[in-house]
Amino acid sequence: MDSILKGKTVVVTGGVRGIGLAIAERCAEKGANIAIPYVFVDPEPALKTLRNYKVKAEAYECDVSDFDATKTVCDKIIADFGSVDALVNNAGITADKLILRMTEQDFDKVIAVNLKGAFNMIKHLTQNFMRNRGGAIVNISSVVGLMGNAGQANYSASKAGLIGLTKTVARELASRGVTCNAVAPGFIATAMTDALTEEQKDAIKKQIPLGFIGNPDDVARTVLFYLENRYITGEVIKVDGGMYI
Repeated sequence: MDSILKGKTVVVTGGVRGIGLAIAERCAEKGANIAIPYVFVDPEPALKTLRNYKVKAEAYECDVSDFDATKTVCDKIIADFGSVDALVNNAGITADKLILRMTEQDFDKVIAVNLKGAFNMIKHLTQNFMRNRGGAIVNISSVVGLMGNAGQANYSASKAGLIGLTKTVARELASRGVTCNAVAPGFIATAMTDALTEEQKDAIKKQIPLGFIGNPDDVARTVLFYLENRYITGEVIKVDGGMYI
């Protein structure tokens, strides 16, 4: 049976690598067309991968923390694809330091991308979802938004904020048939974890009851679960191997 995503349009911010690309690829596999707001990374390899699924895939250079630029890109995506059926707010950055050494800029830039960026995308696509009387929004939070983590006051705050944003958007848009949920990944194998030493990886694994680091597809499959389910909203699923039980 065809997925409800077949022929739909899914926007995945930061979908050119890592978790974002895994999400975009899972959606494309189900027949969804993909629009990717991105910065810094060449999008062509990701677009080539996605187009192998015989779907439409386009990338749009955009700093999601920029309110006006985000509106411009959302309008362009709607013009190019006709409509947007789902939004995955995946774009995020880190600037880890203990509070003693963290600067105002360190704090502000992480909040701006991770939290305000999600608000910007939701804000500029809300009318589209309301007009469609349906849609799905998934915010990529983090387990540290639930439990906190030393050296990540900015990141933890941004990811905790995403959970509050998720629950509020779920309440506000439910009457229009729009769902809004969050995924809270734990340690996931990405370019960041690839840079760790084996000793550091072993130390991380000791914090995880399942005993291993997850991969981007573990997160992507959870996002897909949300996108294909019309009767779950306002929820947070941890994908962390039991790290925060």
